[in-house]
Amino acid sequence: MENIKLFYHKCVRVWKTLKKPSRKEFEMTAKVSAIGILILGVIGFIISLIMSFFH
Repeated sequence: MENIKLFYHKCVRVWKTLKKPSRKEFEMTAKVSAIGILILGVIGFIISLIMSFFH
């Protein structure tokens, strides 16, 4: 029971420190995420092309 209370208090503390990101922060996060997904996709595509040549 003590662990549940401790977890609850930690969650409340984190919730109080959260803030809504500004439009600029949100756009930057979205751009960085999109670039990361694009890079991973290109790497996966290149690997699949290489594997198809050797198969």
